[in-house]
Amino acid sequence: MTWWKEAVFYQIYPRSFNDSDGDGVGDIQGIVEKVDYIDGLGVDAVWLNPVYESPQVDYGYDVSDYQAIHDEYGTMEDWEELLDALHDRDIRLVMDLVANHTSDEHTWFLRSRDSDEEYEDYYIWREGEETEGEEGVEHVPPNNWESAFGGSAWKYDAGRGEHYLHLFHEKQPDLNWSNPDVRDEVVEVVDWWLEKGVDGFRMDVINLLSKPDDLPDGSPESDWVGSEHFVDGPKIHEYVGELHERAFEPHDAVTVAEMPDLTPDEAERYTDDGVDIVIPFEHMELDRGDAVDWYTTDVDLVELKQVFSRWQEADCWTCLYWSNHDQPRAVSRFGDEEYRVESAKMLATVSFTLRGTPFVYQGEEIGMTNPGFESFDEIRDTGTLERAKTAMADIGIKGFENVRDIVNYWTRDNARTPMQWNSDEGAGFSEEEPWIKLNSDYENVNVEAAREDDGSVLSYYRELVDARHENPVLVYGDYELLLEDHPEVYVYERSLSEGGDEEDAESDRMLVMVNFFDGEPRFSLPDSYDGTLDEVVVSSYGVADEADASTEFELRPYEARVYRVR
Repeated sequence: MTWWKEAVFYQIYPRSFNDSDGDGVGDIQGIVEKVDYIDGLGVDAVWLNPVYESPQVDYGYDVSDYQAIHDEYGTMEDWEELLDALHDRDIRLVMDLVANHTSDEHTWFLRSRDSDEEYEDYYIWREGEETEGEEGVEHVPPNNWESAFGGSAWKYDAGRGEHYLHLFHEKQPDLNWSNPDVRDEVVEVVDWWLEKGVDGFRMDVINLLSKPDDLPDGSPESDWVGSEHFVDGPKIHEYVGELHERAFEPHDAVTVAEMPDLTPDEAERYTDDGVDIVIPFEHMELDRGDAVDWYTTDVDLVELKQVFSRWQEADCWTCLYWSNHDQPRAVSRFGDEEYRVESAKMLATVSFTLRGTPFVYQGEEIGMTNPGFESFDEIRDTGTLERAKTAMADIGIKGFENVRDIVNYWTRDNARTPMQWNSDEGAGFSEEEPWIKLNSDYENVNVEAAREDDGSVLSYYRELVDARHENPVLVYGDYELLLEDHPEVYVYERSLSEGGDEEDAESDRMLVMVNFFDGEPRFSLPDSYDGTLDEVVVSSYGVADEADASTEFELRPYEARVYRVR
């Protein structure tokens, strides 16, 4: 039994949360102004996206100084005020640790580029080949690995005369974790923040740290060429275990690990290394079709249930989420904008009743949706721009109008539009034009309107937070999937035995049923089901508190119910 299993986390993307100084960019003082709102949600911890010094090429995930605050966000004194304000309300603060790469403006990289003896091996440098091309000498990369943002994962540096590896943007060079001095540096950074009072870290793409020394070519057929070599690389468990032992364990800090392409079996190994909460991606990949990030397919609910069930049965603890700063808005992707309120409540019900720790992304609690972009000029995410440029060149098409639908579905900017606080111009986020497009529905979808509506998504989230805090079965209970082949409803039971031997133990049981679509499916519980539904704990449509003895049900569009079972 640990606090982070029983907690509800709230994720804040500071650039888009609240602007306190009128420059159109969210900042730390803006978060301080909203601490009472965060407290009112009933959450237990805040995950703060990067606020470190950064050129903002990837909006904070390109760190140029791990021990300084980016001036657009404020000062270290502002950050300390935020920490105190959260701790005064018994809310913990988890920072973002970006340890796979830095900015190319970080001192380490600048000195490595200059072949400074102390820093020359802080990054992954390799010689390539030179060939004669139509425009002179061309520098061929050391292997065929690709960047997650499209194109080669290598950048030639004329000053050093070598290529450096960047699995993301070319201004985000990968650190060389095989160098013990690099590992020492990261430990010092983590320890410095923990000494300042941070309660833990969300670790960005932490399973990409280890690369094989020989850097072999990857399969050209892979969705991310080279990933079979750098995802869960040869020494990754050594590096993660060492980081836990040296930095996190002495401070009893919680660790939340983002890990692309993670399997349940591998997640169990990371748990043995000391990782507390893993962030799986498998359920977020089901709508990608055959060409990752280029077109979509409808999610198959039966397959989604299989994925969730595998993770529920694994010996690890997971982050429960539908959206974050890297993913489209949950309602637009997994729900239905025509049933915005109903589908937002349904998705939240699943997050709060499965085994794991719920993570709520800012705006999710009021049912925010994707905004809809009209041109590349409105896109701020460099990842979207790079991937679109590469894909359009490969396919041989031009013009935003030819890729509008897919860009609007996938772009990370969907989740980065400003938080919608009220119906005033600027949505209460800023008095100036925001750094990114504002969703046009802010006059109706905002915190102020939700507070005045007992049937709002916000009110329902508060019910779910209370239900999770008051019912240990939703935290620690076993999971059993029912009606596994039903194509429209997801039904499962959580059960927790307490006290006595196996025969005399009392069992707390809850049955969860949700309709994932806009139809009205009728269904029956299996004949073998041995429980009687005793009372309604949570209902998205507000059904009667007392349940009847029926085992036949009809759910309305996107309806969710949680019953206590006798």
